[in-house]
Order: sequence, then structure tokens, then C-alpha cells
Amino acid sequence: MTTINTRARAGRALTYVLVTAIALAIAVPVGWVLLASLKEKGEFYGSPWTLPEGLRLQNYVEAFVDARMGQYFFTSVLVTALGLVFVVTVSVPAAYVIARYDFRGRRIVEAALLAGLFVNVNYIVVPIFLMLVGWDRALVDVLPGGLFIDNPAVLSLVYAATSIPFTIYLLTASFRSIPVDYEEAAALDGASRFQVMVRVMLPMARPALTTVVLFNFLAYWNDFIIALTLLPGDGKTLQVGLLNLMTAQKAAADYGRLYAGMVIVIVPVLVFYALIQRRLIAGMASGGVKG
Repeated sequence: MTTINTRARAGRALTYVLVTAIALAIAVPVGWVLLASLKEKGEFYGSPWTLPEGLRLQNYVEAFVDARMGQYFFTSVLVTALGLVFVVTVSVPAAYVIARYDFRGRRIVEAALLAGLFVNVNYIVVPIFLMLVGWDRALVDVLPGGLFIDNPAVLSLVYAATSIPFTIYLLTASFRSIPVDYEEAAALDGASRFQVMVRVMLPMARPALTTVVLFNFLAYWNDFIIALTLLPGDGKTLQVGLLNLMTAQKAAADYGRLYAGMVIVIVPVLVFYALIQRRLIAGMASGGVKG
């Protein structure tokens, strides 16, 4: 018995050490970038681990205004928000139908969605670009300025379309795990199919919905290749704008503004995760209790 307790304590200690090491591996670089964003230009020629002599918030002003990171930030927020709205609006009803309705061709639809999980969107971005260019050429007489290229809404649609297989797959599995008794009880109370989906199924599938929103948010916000290809004009996303800022700052040697731009990219992800993590963990815990 003593040997078992000793092994259990050793296992817990090892777990704590690993978790602490992983947390430090994430926190130290983020903290270093945050401190570097507050340094003067001359402070970067000394030790990289020294604390900033002051709080030079002007770096953020220059990055947000002069380097146009504010414009790129707004574009990223718009594209990400629209993409999430599109994918949730399409995927929730589709997943519910696949999970609860037995219709002709359902297995084919499920197989096609499953196959879509193995398609890396970065490999098909060029065909998507050529397709959108072809559509713009077909509409050149009506819309000389084009509609599909350099349009944030179209980029959002591409994001949503490429993430639909994963979203539907996860939501379908969640809907199928919910007992049919809840739906039957709601139907006896006079609820329609739509009301059952919105008022009964969605609240019970909240952990899965929160998970897909989190994963899709990270995918949309951190995307670089698709945004670089489909938004070649001035309306860039934050990731593409950060690359331009890095290229410019290598010549100007103004690293404070560069690190300020990095913080502008990182902070929304941290804030979004902080807002959503409690709901995600609570939903997972309640699901585990029900099981």
C-alpha cells in the first residue's frame, strides 16, 4: 500500500512539473514580447532580458496608426466574426438533420463530410483563387472593380466553407449523444423542430458548440496564406499586416513598434480564450456528470 501511495505521489509530482514546464514555455515568450513592446529603440542593443526603463506606450500608437495595424485589426475582427456566423448558421441545422433524420443519401453526405476533414485548405488555395478570378472576369461588364477578390466577406465565406466538415462532424457526434427523450418531451409540449433544435439541442450541445467556435476562431484569426492570397489589396488582415511591419522594421530597426504589433495580434486570442474557457470547462464537466 505504501508503495502504491509513493508511486501516486511521484506521478502527481511529475505531472505538476510537466504542466509547470509547459506553462512556462508559453508564458515566458509572451511575457518577453510584452516587455519588449514597451522598450525604447536603444534598449534593444543591450541584453534582451533587461526590463524596460520606462513604459513607452508610443510604440502601440505608432503600430496602430502609422503602421496601419488598427485597420488590419478591424479587418481581421470583421472576417473572423463573419466566418463564425456563417459556419455556425450552416453547420448547426446540417448537423442536426444528419444526426436525427434518416433520409436518402445520408451515408453519402456523411462520407463526403468525413473526406473533407482530410483536405488541407492551404493546398487548394490556388484553385480557389483562380475560381474567384474567373468569376470576377465573368462579371467585369457589370462590376468592373471586381467582387470576389479583395473582399473580406468572400474571405469569410471561404473560411466557413473550408471549416464546415470539421464543424458538422463534431456537432453531429454531440447531437447523437443526446437522448431522444428530450426531443419527444419538447414535441409533446408543442415545440416545432426548429424550436427543439434551438431551445433543447443547442443548450445541451454547448460544449461541442463552444469547442468548434474556439477552434474555428483560432483558425480564422491566425490564417496567413488564404488571407494573403484572397486579399491582395490594402485591406489586409492582421497576420499579413504584421509580416509587412516585420519587413519594414528590419530596415528601420524600430523593434519596439514591431513587438507592439505582435502584442496586438496575441491579445485578442488570449482575451477570447479567457472569456470562453470557463463556459467550455463548465459544459464539459456537466456533460461528464450526466454521462
